[in-house]
Amino acid sequence: MRFHWRYRDERVSGGGRGQIRLAPPDSLRLDYVATLGLASGAGVVIGDSLVWADPDKDFRALVRGAAILWAALGTARPPAADAIVSGRQDSGQVIWRFVQGADTLDYVASAAAPRRLEAEWRRAGKIEARSRTLYDSQARPASARIDVPEEQARFELTIVAVDTAAVIAPALWRSRR
Repeated sequence: MRFHWRYRDERVSGGGRGQIRLAPPDSLRLDYVATLGLASGAGVVIGDSLVWADPDKDFRALVRGAAILWAALGTARPPAADAIVSGRQDSGQVIWRFVQGADTLDYVASAAAPRRLEAEWRRAGKIEARSRTLYDSQARPASARIDVPEEQARFELTIVAVDTAAVIAPALWRSRR
């Protein structure tokens, strides 16, 4: 997926372009570059773990948690084996809650137009991050945003192209350094 992005928080703002390579069921690589090439970065997420990021600090500013990133890309990751899971279905939407230790992850999926997936991650009751993904008419993610209330940060992306036939070279999963 190729995308345009914007980021802002209390200190900085910027934007640019990037791409995400997905290897189902649980791996992704995200690469981004800022306008005019002023900054760039990449990272690999496998399941719920950030395997590597370069530069680590900048990547973590954009990506606040693997589950929230997956939700922003339109995927509700399955819960951990020891998570307490609950859910319900109401008037065209499905709600899930995964509780694991101090972390709570809520998902709301709506099939009504515009189709969307929302997620909220809380740690010890404090909201860490929220995401909202809107889908296109082909049920693929079209746009997403991740909000981090404590830092007044927002990361937005708009998908501009999807290549479902792309082949991912094995070396791509290794660090850039």
